[in-house]
Amino acid sequence: MGQRLTQIATRTGDNGTTGLGDNTRVSKSCLRVHAMGDVDELNSNIGVLLCEAMPEGVRTLLVEIQHQLFNLGGELSIPGFELLKPEAVLALDSALAEHNEALPRLQEFILPAGTRAASLAHVCRTVARRAERAVVALEGQEALKDTPRQYLNRLSDLMFVLARVLNRYRPDGTQGDDVYWKSQKLAQASAD
Repeated sequence: MGQRLTQIATRTGDNGTTGLGDNTRVSKSCLRVHAMGDVDELNSNIGVLLCEAMPEGVRTLLVEIQHQLFNLGGELSIPGFELLKPEAVLALDSALAEHNEALPRLQEFILPAGTRAASLAHVCRTVARRAERAVVALEGQEALKDTPRQYLNRLSDLMFVLARVLNRYRPDGTQGDDVYWKSQKLAQASAD
């Protein structure tokens, strides 16, 4: 995979283009670069989330996700290349099942709020959805493997579940809860 960076400020992008991993240059406004940037932003947000207190199993999972997102970014940077394997999607499916099973069933909508860690997980969820949309847009112009789209779709679901896990986690052993949406329309309907 491409050469390692030895110099960061190359000035080669001053004209509004950037280099891909196959040494072609493209506009910084192209869909591939948008998708790469959204995946990079998602990975960076997960890095911020990892600064928070959390169960060790969740931390280990998020670090692995960061590595897989780096693979995804590498795959996007080299047209026709595959770095993200279908097994990565299966690993997310497994994590989803494991963490969702430990949570109470949702009876109401929840707000993207609660603890700082849970709120950051919700930010990661929304950035994952944006990255997924960027990959879908790129697929409209170029042939891509299914795995990048599937991974981002599953990852956004997992970040929702992890936000719920993190809202319940307290280092002192107490347990929190989700922040529920208070719909006036639903409240009125149940009062009638």
